[in-house]
Amino acid sequence: MRAMLLVNPKATTTNARTRDVLIRALGAAVDLAVEETLYRGHAASLAATARAKGYDLVAVLGGDGTVNETVNGLLNPVNGEAPASDPSAGRPGLIVIPGGSANVFARALGLPNDPVEATGQVLEALSRGRRRTVGLGQALWEGQSRYFTFCSGMGYDAEVVRAVEGLRGTGRKATPARYVNTALRHYLATDKRHPAMTVTGPGIPAAEGVFLAIISNTSPWTYVGSHPVRPTPWASFETGLDLLGLRKMGPLTLAPLIRHILTESEALPSGRHLVQLHDEAEFTITADRPVAFQLDGDYLGERETVTFRSTPNALQVLV
Repeated sequence: MRAMLLVNPKATTTNARTRDVLIRALGAAVDLAVEETLYRGHAASLAATARAKGYDLVAVLGGDGTVNETVNGLLNPVNGEAPASDPSAGRPGLIVIPGGSANVFARALGLPNDPVEATGQVLEALSRGRRRTVGLGQALWEGQSRYFTFCSGMGYDAEVVRAVEGLRGTGRKATPARYVNTALRHYLATDKRHPAMTVTGPGIPAAEGVFLAIISNTSPWTYVGSHPVRPTPWASFETGLDLLGLRKMGPLTLAPLIRHILTESEALPSGRHLVQLHDEAEFTITADRPVAFQLDGDYLGERETVTFRSTPNALQVLV
């Protein structure tokens, strides 16, 4: 079995020694080619190459950003190829080894957050032929499209992602504490009086006056350290997309919501200022001014219209 391992040498939680151990372990089980990602978008290019050359597996050692690029490289049509009715057919299986700060996709799949332990689990899955077929989300805007594995967002949460990326650009790590502190500081500076967004979709009543929209392909949405954050607890890889929107950003709305989503409850958050969707195939968010947009924790600029679609049976993942 031929596999290509994509290694992000700047992955937050691994070092050269750990990477060497993992490469030897995988290399003992498969015919392994190792490639380091050198720039933004490189993982997508390498994954597309692996697919074109008929590799059986593509493994990723890195964070959610590297995983997202890899997934897009595996799924995006090439050379005029028509979209398949079963996107996972004929594509390499995916192995995810967590190496980032959050590793939301890997943890949502049930993998350990430790890269060595995760490697042990995927090697067991490989030996037993154990795979899980998962659905993905897809965002489309201005003639562009990109798949996401666990979440997207527009408005406030994307603004926080943008701010943290700016801090990372100065050499600071994206720790849970940094996200929380940035979110608090950014909240104090947020315009809480002029919501910009409207949610529409086939068979969905229009929801206007939305400040923040969280789009989920699974649950949890993210983690604060080891603690899951679950604004859309019914979301899963086996259903369509879920959404949580906020029409108010005041403390009386946010305090009970934050308290609820930090629990292990399977109940949906409640409140008259919430907009909620579950298991939807498609919906669109439009804004009367450009708003921040993020996808799998990667800031993608400001947008006025983005359509979100569910893509069932998109990937086979060894878990």
